[in-house]
Amino acid sequence: MLADLSPLIAATAQWLTRAYPASGGALAAALCEVQARQAVTVAAWVRYPTPMDAALVGMAGPGGSQRLDWITGVDAGGGEDPDGDAWRTWVDEVVASWAACLLIDPELAGLAVAALAEGGRATGGPAEFRRLLAPGVDDRQAAALLRHPDLLAPVAELHQEPLLDRLGPGRALIA
Repeated sequence: MLADLSPLIAATAQWLTRAYPASGGALAAALCEVQARQAVTVAAWVRYPTPMDAALVGMAGPGGSQRLDWITGVDAGGGEDPDGDAWRTWVDEVVASWAACLLIDPELAGLAVAALAEGGRATGGPAEFRRLLAPGVDDRQAAALLRHPDLLAPVAELHQEPLLDRLGPGRALIA
């Protein structure tokens, strides 16, 4: 069984960076990708806090990007190369929504990273998620679209309430 969320994290981060691309060249693209991956990683770990949760999503699959593509108007390739778009089946809509919430709300991102540490998730602390929690000027410029509250709102609002409930006071990530 797959107890690793890396395919889900990679696909969802890729979807975010394609939907909200960087502008400014290769360095900007790399900085944007790192921020997307950090946000998706935190969101995925919050959504699937136990190895059993990760194994279950690995078996059942996360659902794919169809609804996200429709909401954002992202062209999914039109089926020209079904194998080339196979990664889209590993996109998790809830994780993408939660990552969008974290990208536009630094305080919520801090709560999520703190919840991971409290829930026993081994992280390198805030330093591991520095570009998510405290992006520099270059990070913000590179990910201007990825962090734009108005642009991310349709995705963030999809599943924002369950994230707020999960991170609310007195809530534990691992039941």
